[in-house]
Amino acid sequence: MSTEDGTEEAAGGQPASERPVDGMFSETRLANRYGTPKPGMSRRTKTILASVAGAAAVGAAVFMAIPTGAGTVTSKDVGFTIPDASTAVVDFTVTKPTDVTVDCAVQVLNDSYAVVGWKTVRIGPAETGTVSLSVAVRTDSLGVTGGANACWVIDAEQ
Repeated sequence: MSTEDGTEEAAGGQPASERPVDGMFSETRLANRYGTPKPGMSRRTKTILASVAGAAAVGAAVFMAIPTGAGTVTSKDVGFTIPDASTAVVDFTVTKPTDVTVDCAVQVLNDSYAVVGWKTVRIGPAETGTVSLSVAVRTDSLGVTGGANACWVIDAEQ
């Protein structure tokens, strides 16, 4: 069958050049081979999931922002002395609850900020919340600065 512009047209109104040889269109072939595509989530489902995820994120942020009073430990560097290339003395204070035991990592650094000395100091329960310490640390080479790197609460089971 010919149209006015000279192209041939199949009986179904489909141009002859675009008609598949076997009579099946590509969507039908793909559906027969792989199965029909699954419908996507509805707009309402997407909105609900986004709302739940947003609420969970806000809840997590609030949970992490609330400070816990138990077990709060802070340290403050007071000073240091470097008597020789193999020793450093670090002075610092630790503020902690009076009934807990904490460990503090004391470090000594060289002029390249590399750690040349490291020592862990255990501080047991004390009558006051702030404890002052002076710790001698052995070093591999000449240090130029020292301080308490971190302090943490030790569990009662240890």
